[in-house]
Amino acid sequence: MARHGGGRGWYGKVLGAALGVTLLATGASMWTAQAGAVGGSAGKTTAAKPASAVEPVAVTIAHASDAGAHGVNITIDDGPDPAWTPQVLDVLREYGVKATFCMVGTQAQAHPDLVKQVVAAGHRLCDHSVSHDTTMDKKSEAYQSQQILDAERMITEASGGVRPMYYRAPGGAFTPYSRKLAASRGMRPLGWNVDTKDFELPGTDAIVATVERELPNGPTLLFHDAGGDRSETVEALRRILPQLREEGYAFGFPVR
Repeated sequence: MARHGGGRGWYGKVLGAALGVTLLATGASMWTAQAGAVGGSAGKTTAAKPASAVEPVAVTIAHASDAGAHGVNITIDDGPDPAWTPQVLDVLREYGVKATFCMVGTQAQAHPDLVKQVVAAGHRLCDHSVSHDTTMDKKSEAYQSQQILDAERMITEASGGVRPMYYRAPGGAFTPYSRKLAASRGMRPLGWNVDTKDFELPGTDAIVATVERELPNGPTLLFHDAGGDRSETVEALRRILPQLREEGYAFGFPVR
């Protein structure tokens, strides 16, 4: 998977903020819940379960959609952001589309109200690490564990108890260890098929054209709601969502 190059300055700030994050204690107890049970209605929240009851999922990187052969998964990375996440949520609500929000731990911790809004709207959560370090695969297993588990805790606490259902490595920097760890925590490793490159600010037309050109590669589309000006992303979603529906696509979640 290609690594993102956009918003490096912003990510640097996030990385700096993450230095104060405390590593989760091995035996720590954490109450958990799942948003949108697999095969169930989006937005439905099951009863909270202790961490020991978390069911492992497959370690392979998911790309397929639970909506079937003509399904499309909308995934939104790097937020939540107070300027852009509400606008993305508005567009998704306008067209009745559910998405998967891959959240950076420090962003979730800073904006718990937005995390709760995402959950309340029936979208799913994804762990996108504490600080969006795209070199995670070059770091120690202890560091990878800290990035994944601390972000899981931050997102769960910010959401009010709803756990992330997926783990997306920053820039696709997965390792066998990180995939196994995430899967053991009930978070399916999540990839993408269409990188819209919206973080490069190519223009709304270019973002739409990328989706049209690359959608045959697979159903999981990658957009961003943080890391810079995302007005092009918002407008692109406003065009893409109704267009895909008119073309016979159904919107779903990544398989678990």
